[in-house]
Amino acid sequence: MEKDEAVYLADLIEKSRPATFDIKKMETVHGTLPGFHQWTNGKQTLAVFDVTRVDSDTSYYFLFIDWHRNDNFYLVVYLHNKSTTAAELRVIEEIDGIPHIVWMYKPLKRDGKNDQRKAYFKQMFGSTTVQIKVPASTFEVEGFFNQLFRLCQNRIKADKIVDVFDFEPIKRSK
Repeated sequence: MEKDEAVYLADLIEKSRPATFDIKKMETVHGTLPGFHQWTNGKQTLAVFDVTRVDSDTSYYFLFIDWHRNDNFYLVVYLHNKSTTAAELRVIEEIDGIPHIVWMYKPLKRDGKNDQRKAYFKQMFGSTTVQIKVPASTFEVEGFFNQLFRLCQNRIKADKIVDVFDFEPIKRSK
């Protein structure tokens, strides 16, 4: 996303007061987030929020960051333990004249089971492409967070599905 789009979203989040989420803005140092994670060190960071869904006590970090140092900003959602990202969102497209963040589920695990993950994601959630309406006001931030949390939880479920079910072909004796 363009820098101005990232600034707009960060400002809306900062000004919003959604009833079901607790939002804490974190401090950056000279536009960076030192000591957060090795993947974020030295990268231009516009804003960082620690967001918690109050009813489930589920939390993520939302970073507006120049992820690849190319003036293309991302909304990167980190797990609360900072072990990895849950989603890296950067594409904004107009759909029926309304801006949406568009994200595709593309697992990149190296275990040969990504097709099963994609099939599960598509079966459970209708598509491997997710479209989330960009909020037009602070009143729409709660719905935006609800969709982002759902996306992250669905992605984590799909990534782990091969640990839940045995996808190996059944070997029949002759």
